[in-house]
Amino acid sequence: MAFTEIASGLQFPEGPIALADGSLLLVEIQRGTLSRITTGGVVEVVAELGGGPNGAAIGPDGAVYVCNNGGFDWIDVDGTPFPVGRAANYRGGSIQRVDLQSGAVTTLYTHCNGHPLSGPNDIVFDRQGGFWFTDLGQRYGRQQDRGAIYYALPDGSEIVEAAFPVDTPNGIGLSPDEQTLYVADTTAARLWAFDIVAPGELAPPAGFHNGHCLASPQGLQHYDSLAVDGEGNICVATILNGGITWFAADGRVLDHFPTGDIATTNICFGGPGLKTAYITLSASGRVVSMPWPVAGLPLNFLNR
Repeated sequence: MAFTEIASGLQFPEGPIALADGSLLLVEIQRGTLSRITTGGVVEVVAELGGGPNGAAIGPDGAVYVCNNGGFDWIDVDGTPFPVGRAANYRGGSIQRVDLQSGAVTTLYTHCNGHPLSGPNDIVFDRQGGFWFTDLGQRYGRQQDRGAIYYALPDGSEIVEAAFPVDTPNGIGLSPDEQTLYVADTTAARLWAFDIVAPGELAPPAGFHNGHCLASPQGLQHYDSLAVDGEGNICVATILNGGITWFAADGRVLDHFPTGDIATTNICFGGPGLKTAYITLSASGRVVSMPWPVAGLPLNFLNR
């Protein structure tokens, strides 16, 4: 399918949010900002977040909630910037709230049960107004933190650990009936499904953790962020095998849409009827769009 370039020159874009007015919000991890791409393709800074803003979602109050991984060191590979591990000036992981009118930034969470958030990565709101988020962990030296899945309230009053340990949890999304939580495991390229018992509560562990492996295709690739479409399929941004891997709810691979960018990191839906996919291509610093075969699933609290 043909791609349309929305913007270029971005510093490792992630966390896209397609707004009703045709503009696009996203984070720039290397730049440390929440940014807006206007309908004319102009990139504007909404808020300076610092660290490493990684995932974003609109909450019930209309503010943007951001997973901040705390910051990476960066290297250039053939002129392409890539994160390689925890930075020397790593500031700790956090969940931040950004007021879109003023640009004011508030830090909501830095710990859960006394344990610091290490590398919050991606976020999704449920109908009740709470949000699930992944913590991928951090790499430093010869060590690596183990990841986790959390649930929190947007007023800063409650955060719970829903699953631990989970190796490199990244993309996160809800099934249309919100009975299943999908999580992409980056390093192993596995798609996990977790049964939701109640807001913030997953079914008890049946193995190493609460989830069951929905899909684990062969071949060298890594999974990044994801979105769910209106038919309940899971659309996973895929690294190395750069593109979007399209899974049915039973784990079958429906298709793979190559993008030509080895760091294809995220996808969201917008436009008329939610039939346009917006995709972040982080190696080349671009956002592109393409028509999607089916409509996307409307996100809670995102007015269209």
